[in-house]
Amino acid sequence: MPALGLFRKPKKEEDEKTAVPPSVDKEVLDKTYLKAMPLRDLSDLEEIKNEVKNGNVLILRITPLASKSVEDVKRAVNELYEFAESISGDIARLGEERVVICPPNIRIWREKRQVSNKPLPTAA
Repeated sequence: MPALGLFRKPKKEEDEKTAVPPSVDKEVLDKTYLKAMPLRDLSDLEEIKNEVKNGNVLILRITPLASKSVEDVKRAVNELYEFAESISGDIARLGEERVVICPPNIRIWREKRQVSNKPLPTAA
């Protein structure tokens, strides 16, 4: 019976995209937890980074920090974005109050919106 290719090994190029950086403990990636945490202060960032390095997905509620300082929220989100990129993880906004950050073995699905060639209506 001919092989259907269902179980063939991915190309090397695909392996490189999903490779886990050495800074992430591969043994910990065996179990993944989804955790919800409030982001109250910039000092919480280290705990958040450690959770993601340990393979957990975090949903962060940023409202507690936003009530103190919008500038701190911007600084925190920028730092988390750079962190997610550095470990080949993923980060996205969930509405106005939440951010989700994922380790390298998990991707966030994003809907690709089709661009229309029709002109947009304007107010008269």
